[in-house]
Amino acid sequence: MLSSTVVARRRRALLLLATATCLAVGTVGCGQSSPSAAPNPAPTASTAAGVLEIRDPWVKAADSGMTAAFATLVNPGDSDVTITGAATDVSPMELHEMAMQDGKMVMRAKAGGIVVKAHGSTTLEPGGDHLMMMDLKQPVKAGDEVGFTLRFADGKTQTFQAVAKPFTGAQESYAPGHGEPMPGMSATAGTSPSPAA
Repeated sequence: MLSSTVVARRRRALLLLATATCLAVGTVGCGQSSPSAAPNPAPTASTAAGVLEIRDPWVKAADSGMTAAFATLVNPGDSDVTITGAATDVSPMELHEMAMQDGKMVMRAKAGGIVVKAHGSTTLEPGGDHLMMMDLKQPVKAGDEVGFTLRFADGKTQTFQAVAKPFTGAQESYAPGHGEPMPGMSATAGTSPSPAA
């Protein structure tokens, strides 16, 4: 039978060996990982990295012509943020708003960009401010993921993904030209509204 001193030494040796093995495995594992080797996370309903937090981004599905992207933009910072432009591979883009013009509600380019107040939020929505996608290069089908890049007044950019879905709620008329009247209202000069999608 082994003495208690020998048993204690063996336990201590085994404990040291196990600790050394764990440290070696941990060091090798850490040494092999790199940011570029990490898998890309799946798109989520909230994109927090960047200038703004982008919540529930989506695109109105469309086969051709024009459509728009929407989201809730949250500014956690201490300064107002101004979006001056947007881009996607799917189409040329403009920042648009719905506004009263000559007694009619029209869709037009948003002068001065879209401002998200410090510690505030702005909602891009049908019938309001939105990211206008013009002259689609390809259909945007329900379920498609579309990548976007926002440009800010300070020169920074931020990318995000949005999922396309069918939507007929606001019945906006996305037709060529600026100053598009809302459905049911007569067209302003130089515009040619199309039937609501």
